[in-house]
Amino acid sequence: MIDPSYIKEILIPPDRLQQRVCELGAQISRDYAGQDLLLLAVLKGSVLFLSDLMRCITIPHAIDFMATSSYGASTESSGVVRILKDLDEPIEGRNVLIVEDIIDTGHTLDYLVRMLKARMPKTLRICTLLNKPGRREVDVPVDYIGFDIPNEFVLGYGLDYGELYRNLPYVAVLAPHVYGAKAEG
Repeated sequence: MIDPSYIKEILIPPDRLQQRVCELGAQISRDYAGQDLLLLAVLKGSVLFLSDLMRCITIPHAIDFMATSSYGASTESSGVVRILKDLDEPIEGRNVLIVEDIIDTGHTLDYLVRMLKARMPKTLRICTLLNKPGRREVDVPVDYIGFDIPNEFVLGYGLDYGELYRNLPYVAVLAPHVYGAKAEG
C-alpha cells in the first residue's frame, strides 16, 4: 500500500465514493432512458470510476476508451494535450458521455470536446468524478459532477502519483512534502 506519510488527508472515503457513483448512475439512466448511450472513458484515471459507474447504469450502453496526456510525470499540467489512444468506433449520430476522473484546468477536456464534436455525435456530455472549479482556466460544460474538490493534488480511486496508488479505495490528498521533494530532486 502507500506510506501513510504520503497522505495529507482522506478527502472522500470508499463508502461515500460508491454512494455518489450510484447516484450518478441512476441520474444518467433516467436522462438516457430509451436512447443509445456510449460511455467514453478517458484513460487511465477514469477506469475505476467507469467500472463502478457502468454497474450503476441500468440502461443498455456501450463503452470505448481514449487516452490523453498533459501531465507526464509532473503534478502540474503541461498544457499540451497529446492523444495516446483514439476511439475504436465512430461516434457520428450517437449519444456520447465522456467519463473523466478529474477536471482541473479544463484544457484537456476542452481539446477533447472540440475534437469529438467534429465527429458529429448526436449529443456530447461530460461526467466527472472530481471537479476542481478553483483551478479552471477553460470553461467546459460539465453535466454530471461527483464531487467538487479543493485545489489539491489527489490520488487514489484511479488517480495516480507517478503511475502509482491508483488502487487506493478512497480519494486522498497527497502530502505536499512528497511532490515538493520530487520537484526538487
